[in-house]
Amino acid sequence: MAGARAAAAASAGPSASSGNPQPQEPGLGELLEEFSRTQYRAKDCSATGGSKVERIEKRCLELFGRDYCYSVIQNVNGDICGHYPQHIVFLEYESSEKEKDMFQSTVQVSKLQDLVNRSKTARCRGRFVCPVILFKGKHICRSATLAGWGELYGRTGYNYIFSGGADDAWADAEDLTEEDCALRSSDTHLFDKVRGYDIKLLRYLSVKYICDLMVENKKVKFGMNVTSSEKVDKAQRYADFTLLSIPYPGCEFFKEYKDRDYMAEGLIFNWKQDYVDAPLSIPDFLTCSLNIDWSQYQSWDLVQQTQNYLKLLLSIINNDDDSGLLVHCISGWDRTPLFISLLRLSLWADGLIHASLKPAEILYLTVAYDWFLFGHMLVDRLSKGEEIFFFCFNFLKHIISEEFSALKTQRRKSLPARDAGFTVEDICMLRRKDRGSTTSLGSDFSLVMESSPGAAGSFTYETVELVPAGAQTQAAWRKSHSSSPQSMLWNRPQPSEDRLPPHQGLVEAKSSSSSSSNHSDNFFRMGSSPLEVPKPRLTTLSERETRLQEVRSAFLATYSSTVGLRAAAPSPSGAIGGLLEQFVRGVGLRGTSSSTL
Repeated sequence: MAGARAAAAASAGPSASSGNPQPQEPGLGELLEEFSRTQYRAKDCSATGGSKVERIEKRCLELFGRDYCYSVIQNVNGDICGHYPQHIVFLEYESSEKEKDMFQSTVQVSKLQDLVNRSKTARCRGRFVCPVILFKGKHICRSATLAGWGELYGRTGYNYIFSGGADDAWADAEDLTEEDCALRSSDTHLFDKVRGYDIKLLRYLSVKYICDLMVENKKVKFGMNVTSSEKVDKAQRYADFTLLSIPYPGCEFFKEYKDRDYMAEGLIFNWKQDYVDAPLSIPDFLTCSLNIDWSQYQSWDLVQQTQNYLKLLLSIINNDDDSGLLVHCISGWDRTPLFISLLRLSLWADGLIHASLKPAEILYLTVAYDWFLFGHMLVDRLSKGEEIFFFCFNFLKHIISEEFSALKTQRRKSLPARDAGFTVEDICMLRRKDRGSTTSLGSDFSLVMESSPGAAGSFTYETVELVPAGAQTQAAWRKSHSSSPQSMLWNRPQPSEDRLPPHQGLVEAKSSSSSSSNHSDNFFRMGSSPLEVPKPRLTTLSERETRLQEVRSAFLATYSSTVGLRAAAPSPSGAIGGLLEQFVRGVGLRGTSSSTL
């Protein structure tokens, strides 16, 4: 089946008219338990009607349907991509309950599905350009980076090397169609064909801006280029797009975030490593409204860097043109969901998307859809201590201010300054599961500005036969919304509000050294910890701050009772894994990646 049109109400759970009690909606706790137990793979979900994963997907469809009419791109058994949802949502336009009964699709789903099938070969692991957020009629998309020769001619071997020898590394080999194999059997115009289809899909989605988070121009493994990127395409096929190179550390860097007791302040990526060769590059016209000195990006700590990149992405999607945005890293399942999730939550907090969803519902949707169903390997990341997933939701406290708001309003009055720290009474203590940290995030940051040129060139490929969906989507959006020039305000934030002075904490009892467990369930601690949930304050908070704090609190409470903060198990020095790790570090593929202030 090429695709299915679905109005929002049609995706709800089973009817109550049967007389049978409806199953309880899956909660965030159940989701996190499943997420931390196994990596999602679409092919494992077939013929399991009552499975947890199917319930999670149905819940996502129901939540999307609260505010949007959408079509579905079918990916049953992972036929298109093994680590994308079985039912990929294509948001078409916002709708009220009354409008859902009159849903009329604005896209030809069969043609869209065919284009997706043809274009997937162009990108790493077959992770094609996929729209995931609809804002002002514009699609915000995600994907992996462009596939290189190494993958096109040996995806199975590439995946095995690239995933570190994981068992699921061979799964994508089953995704290859006869057409894929035929394309790869001929050198002639191979890239013209596969990247031509990728460009067709981008144009169909009206995507103009491509933000590349890779710190390298091409991913190299054991001396072979296994992936590429738009910014180094020799034929300049992507020259008509606005390319942004905004290098951001990969998931390995978040091991150091964990090792520093989950404190991102002062944690700076080591840009002098041999494999780091992608400079920051942003066209001038995108930086003029941001009071940021981009020339200093290598001196930013993890908090500053994430804040500034998020501001850039928000300014791009909030401008007055009709163009969509693509965000990608290498595989598209670590850094990419980090920024997609932050974008979704930030726009929701402003009341601009998913308007009817409550904090617990938007949290469930972004964890389930943006992270779990798009293949983030939480199990693997937790085992290595690479806690980028936890960082994402703990980071919400750094984007609560109005300077991150996408609302088009007149200049806002500054909120009254608040205390720089929580009192002991302000902290809602949770039971410490696992080895939790004794410090939490918090930082000040400064902003200034610079720019760098974009890409240039031209390339001719087959004429796009499909009518862009973006124009129709934007037209539908304009019927119910008005637009005005954007005025973004970038203000210096107040000091971090969650760092406690040294005297505001009780000394924690030491756990028994004879236990081999990473858990420490037998004592409590007063003070500052990543899993501590702040109680509501008496001072008046903005609507945005209130909503984001509720999401973060809900996440921390559930995460602490299901996953917890874990210590990474050391690799046995005599095991094959330990030898491989020593080899990787020895040849410079992985090295010390941070310095502290």
